Amino acid sequence: MTVVIDGGSLTTEQLVAVARGGADVAIAPAAFERMSTGRAVVEAALARGEEVYGLTTGVGERKSVRLDPGEIDAYNRLLILNHRVGQRPFAEPDVVRATMLRLANGLVAGTVGVRPELASLVVAALNANATPAMRTRGSIGQADLAPMADLAHRLLEGSAFRLAAGEGLALIDNNAFSTGMGALAVWDCGRLLDSLDVAGALSLEAFWGNLSILDASVAESRPFPGVVATIERVRDLLEGSDLWGTEPPRNLQDPLSFRTWPQVHGTARDALAYVGAQLELELNASQGNPVVDIERGTIRGAGNFDAFALAAVLDHLRVVMATVLTSAAERCLKLVHAPFSGLPHGLAVRDGLAEDAFNMFGVSVQALAADARALAAPVSYEVVSTTQAAGIEDRATMAPLAARRLAEMVSIAHGIVAIELCIGAQGADLRPARRLGSGTARARDLVRDVVDVLGEGEAAPQDLEPLVELVRNGAFSAIVDGTGENDENG
Repeated sequence: MTVVIDGGSLTTEQLVAVARGGADVAIAPAAFERMSTGRAVVEAALARGEEVYGLTTGVGERKSVRLDPGEIDAYNRLLILNHRVGQRPFAEPDVVRATMLRLANGLVAGTVGVRPELASLVVAALNANATPAMRTRGSIGQADLAPMADLAHRLLEGSAFRLAAGEGLALIDNNAFSTGMGALAVWDCGRLLDSLDVAGALSLEAFWGNLSILDASVAESRPFPGVVATIERVRDLLEGSDLWGTEPPRNLQDPLSFRTWPQVHGTARDALAYVGAQLELELNASQGNPVVDIERGTIRGAGNFDAFALAAVLDHLRVVMATVLTSAAERCLKLVHAPFSGLPHGLAVRDGLAEDAFNMFGVSVQALAADARALAAPVSYEVVSTTQAAGIEDRATMAPLAARRLAEMVSIAHGIVAIELCIGAQGADLRPARRLGSGTARARDLVRDVVDVLGEGEAAPQDLEPLVELVRNGAFSAIVDGTGENDENG
């Protein structure tokens, strides 16, 4: 597979294919012409001796200092080196590749005025599977200066390539790092939410829940797209389940974590759709300063490096997902608590045993949910000292932090989903006379591939990492999108 970039049509799916799937990258032919035209505008401004930020002047507090033509090469080098102030840990390889792709897509748009050769250098590194070391901390999101300086330095290190005027700034004055990391995390959130639907449906089976919450009239009366979609997909997962039978439900009204989860998950699905749309705008939007207007042949100072649009939607998604994960944790607690589930204490094989069985997983899942909620706190309203750059750089977006926290939340969430699946499978197996739905049966069987049913006198699973890995790799989300197999229902 080859992803062709033109500065205006990059999708999240393509970014994931390059970052994680090893897809090659090519530059659209028209983009070469556009970059050459944009560079011609820059060269004309240089020839006229115009005062252009970062091109013929310093940057930030040093914007009033004019550069002599003979200083350009040294200035480009020092600009990059002086912004290499990031702190470890290093970014994962997929984040580095996502960053490189977003950087290249911004360069080929022509609005930053670089030569085609520079964009080709970045693309060549991608196609050579290079993953330059980038430190993840040290940027406030008014352009991802520190991580992008790491990337720029590593791309140029040992190369004979010489940057032209303005190209050092173009490499670092963007939000490619935040956008790339955020795009991967949002993509993962989509699969995570699908897996949460599966886990929630299996919990309904184990709880012997009241399916009135999935009635068509419920969706019709609250026609939010995400709610409607969630109810439809859960009905599909439960197709063939004995829950749809004539036996009355155990409870007239289940606890809210069971009764309202179509609304909770539906809200998250709507939020995810909005965030995804905003993110794809960000993948192709100008993030630089100044901006080259190719049609008019002008260069204008701008604030396009302000990533508030990105940081704000990532903040929103974390708040929503924290609520979803808290609800999942509560379902786990209700299932291991006999007065709620109607099953033996801790989901032991029978009543009257002294063993805790799955009871302590209730503590573990609460701890994970607390971690998730701590990561949900918004960061896009953070302030910075107005002494920075002589008071010029007096706001921040914290977009890198917003993206990193979403990625961390997704990682924690995989553990929460694994616990709910494990508990749900045990609860379902304690109701052997009940037939599971086609989707929930497949989910139960996937759990059983790596976690055995808990028998009398046995300890609860000591390590759920194999199950977490299945969640992480999309085995359960595949059940929702129809790519997962439905094993024989037992």
